[in-house]
Amino acid sequence: MTYVVVGGGLAAGKAVETLRDEGFEGPVTLIGSETEIPYERPPLSKGLLLGTDAVDSVYVHTAQWYPEHNVTLRLGTTVTSIDRAAKRVRLDGGDEIEYEKLLLATGSTPRPLPVPGGDRALLLRTLGDSQRISAAVTGSSRVVVIGAGWIGLEVAAAARSRGATVDVVERAALPLVNVLGPEIAEVFAGLHRANGVTLHLGAQVEAVEEGAVRLAGGETLAADVVIAGIGVTPNVGLAADAGLAVDNGVLVDRRLATSDPDIFAAGDIANVDHPYLRHRVRVEHWATALNTGPVAARAMLGQDVSYDKLPYFYTDQFDLGMEYTGWIAPGEKAEVVVRGDLATREFIAFWLVDGKVAAGMNVNVWDVTDQIEALIRSGRPIDPERLADTGIALPDLL
Repeated sequence: MTYVVVGGGLAAGKAVETLRDEGFEGPVTLIGSETEIPYERPPLSKGLLLGTDAVDSVYVHTAQWYPEHNVTLRLGTTVTSIDRAAKRVRLDGGDEIEYEKLLLATGSTPRPLPVPGGDRALLLRTLGDSQRISAAVTGSSRVVVIGAGWIGLEVAAAARSRGATVDVVERAALPLVNVLGPEIAEVFAGLHRANGVTLHLGAQVEAVEEGAVRLAGGETLAADVVIAGIGVTPNVGLAADAGLAVDNGVLVDRRLATSDPDIFAAGDIANVDHPYLRHRVRVEHWATALNTGPVAARAMLGQDVSYDKLPYFYTDQFDLGMEYTGWIAPGEKAEVVVRGDLATREFIAFWLVDGKVAAGMNVNVWDVTDQIEALIRSGRPIDPERLADTGIALPDLL
């Protein structure tokens, strides 16, 4: 029987690649709802919007790779149900495919804007979405971005870099404040203000109208283009309908196996029983897709594998580049230690929980992610004063 992979993103693409790299010679079918071959999503809000990346650069493999490696593609096709007893997936056209092992990498869906006229706002998830936004944003455009999370800020930076007038509306007091805390969040607020973006913080959208966004309180923002980036919802309906355990994603063990030992999950939907962090972790970032796809593929082949990668993500906005490594459990209180200069936006920020480094974010400081990870994995309490001292090399802190 066939090994079936459901999804058209990076996790799915890397999974089928790994199956072949590990010597699996049986039939492999990849089923994707989009008509595109599997592609990566970070360029959609970065290089593609800026015009610095070619469209071909987003694909995980070339179109020729799949027939060359005997991978059957069923694109523009949606899996409507899973029959676990018969080990079959049913497709929207009525076909059924038997599977020996099944990987779900169904990704996420952007949350629609829940206000009158909210359907006027463009959402960003697919290659087509990115191309529509890119075509709509010109140097004379008045762009309103709703939501100052990572996607919202990246889109705002790309639009402003292309010469558009950009307003960002955010309900919180600062961009990313719930993730980074006020001190580091202010860095991103200052970055956008310095580049001509107008931030409307502590503000709420009341309606999206023809040519305008109306805020609670009556202020109206002129808008030729409205883009909403208010988060995503993991696509767990297929798994839930099949009776798999679902709770903030699809529950998987360290091998990325679901409650059905022949079905695995990777990417955005995987809520992993993380063996190092000793907590369930679901992360919606590029590195998760990159790394869970191969682990799931090896587990499907019966290998004794374990997904213990630390969460990692990055962003590029204007002249700021950032990498973040680590994870803080919801509700945990962390002490922030800054190594470097916030004013020049060249620093490393560390989050300490019980005196131990839980996460680190390097901003315009490079080639330190391995060192940050070593500090996290050491599990040792570290003196905050020494951690902040740029005269002490990071490896010497261990």
